[in-house]
Amino acid sequence: MLTIVSVILSKYFTMDLSLSEEQLMIQKAAREFAQQQCLPGVIERDEHQKVPKEQLLQLADLGFMGIMTPTEYGGAGMDTISYVLAMEEISKVDSSVSVSVSVNNSLVCWGLEKYGNEAQKQKYLTPLAQGKKDGALYLGAFLLSEPEAGSDATHQHTSAIDKGDHYVLNGVKNWITNGSTASVYLVMAQTDASKGSRGINAFIVEKNTPGITVGPKENKMGIRGSDTHSISFMDVIVPKENRIGDDGFGFNFAMKTLNGGRIGIAAQALGIASGAYELALAYSKERKSFGKPIHEHQAIQFKLAEMATRIETARLLCYKAAWEKDNHMDYVMSAAMAKLHASDTAMWVTTEAVQVHGGYGFVKEFHVERLMRDAKITQIYEGTSEIQKMVIGRSITR
Repeated sequence: MLTIVSVILSKYFTMDLSLSEEQLMIQKAAREFAQQQCLPGVIERDEHQKVPKEQLLQLADLGFMGIMTPTEYGGAGMDTISYVLAMEEISKVDSSVSVSVSVNNSLVCWGLEKYGNEAQKQKYLTPLAQGKKDGALYLGAFLLSEPEAGSDATHQHTSAIDKGDHYVLNGVKNWITNGSTASVYLVMAQTDASKGSRGINAFIVEKNTPGITVGPKENKMGIRGSDTHSISFMDVIVPKENRIGDDGFGFNFAMKTLNGGRIGIAAQALGIASGAYELALAYSKERKSFGKPIHEHQAIQFKLAEMATRIETARLLCYKAAWEKDNHMDYVMSAAMAKLHASDTAMWVTTEAVQVHGGYGFVKEFHVERLMRDAKITQIYEGTSEIQKMVIGRSITR
């Protein structure tokens, strides 16, 4: 009986929640960068929808644009938990910066590392993980969503016609992060419609290829500095060697890559919530009403207590998903749970943080109104909250 109990306990209690020295170093570096390099000017960048290229170049120098990529391909060679820690700290201050970090790491670098061939890794992954090439910013973008293919990604209208030694791409992708700043696009397109999702391929497409048009920057509610565009393809020629994986692997590539991407967005949502909570807590100690700091009023204490509790549960879900990924376990459900809960937490906490600030929470200089606007997108991109519930439901009923 003791042996059986030991086996059961070992399944659930082998995860060490303490952070390593390397992980603490990454967390500290990300926190200092966010406070010193992102916080100054963040309100102005949001107001004017300015893409934070300077901050992204600095992050490239620090190794954050390929934080999980092996060192032999130009990355930092860190684990997923380190990535979560970095995402949280940066997102506390500027989600327009952190979303570029997320896309480049989770969707582009990881996808190429996991499923690209050696030639593709040498040519594209190495500069992408470094975030720079010839001294200039070098980022990737992930092109899956279309005007009529959002949550239902199986119905791709972008076509890739096989011409023997190359493909010809035609179609439109939208809501593309890093749309104009990226040098490399990972594009999902339909080659054989009769095969449905099994007829979709994934391609590496260089942005300067003739026939590519970048649409105007989207005017968004939140993450306004993020470089979001639609991308059009008209008779774009893509060499056969730029297809990722076997013929028909594109949809699987997209779904497997998005599973890891959800951890990044969960960490972003966690950071937004944490940033808003920290601002609310600090303000509650400074602001006085009825003769004492407002944090001494039970109504505010209860808000802060629930904020802290929801954030901590979101943090543990993020760590669990990252830990499972690092340990080569099935992390699909954990990633979906982390994103679902963290994004809902971000929306709730930021709303309450505005409430704690009262009228000051409604003006830009106190930051919480921006965090509230930024929080909403975490419930939408890389799989809406409804999609996460579908993933979780299928996982628990299969």
